[in-house]
Amino acid sequence: MKRSVYSLVLMDDVIKAVDEQAYRLGTSRSNLINQILAERLSCVTPEMRMRDIFAYVEELIGSAMQIQQQRSASLLTMRTVLEYKYRPTISYKVELERAPDKYLGTLRVQIRTQSERLTELFNSFFLYRVQTESAQLTAKGWEYPDWELTSGCFTRRLLNAGEVADEQAGEAIGRYIADLDLAVKTFFSDPRGFAAAAPDLEKQYGQMLRKYIV
Repeated sequence: MKRSVYSLVLMDDVIKAVDEQAYRLGTSRSNLINQILAERLSCVTPEMRMRDIFAYVEELIGSAMQIQQQRSASLLTMRTVLEYKYRPTISYKVELERAPDKYLGTLRVQIRTQSERLTELFNSFFLYRVQTESAQLTAKGWEYPDWELTSGCFTRRLLNAGEVADEQAGEAIGRYIADLDLAVKTFFSDPRGFAAAAPDLEKQYGQMLRKYIV
């Protein structure tokens, strides 16, 4: 969205209040003023679009995960506990693009553990998952998005399937995270027996792709 520089004459008390609110929200003075004016005049800002998308994501995730408070409108962090010894925490962090082009944003999945074995399992699952997603996306004519796997942290860009409404984008991201979380929890509930459950999970992912590409 194009931006231009303008000069405004405002009361000192107004600027003080704006600065205090901007600090609480983790944004800049200019951005907060822009949001306030846009809401007052019924203009859509990137922050409004991102909040709407995240609202749909949260609606789909429901009580399955703990939603973390964020200071930035572009971020949403969700946490859940794995049914595995030590009950490690896994987080899903979505960061949306202000002006989406090829990608809607980025998903980062991270496990909190000091166990090398648990980290190895995490990495092996996501290597499998990348292969599974890549094969099915390629079959539908989509190139697998940019991704990275480090020790206990998986990062993947979220594909932009085209001109979609906020509700559709939110549903696509929410459905993808729910599908991924189910696969993660199934794997960690029985790593040795996961091969028996994998075909059904892969089929379910394929069914999701019929409606959502992300």
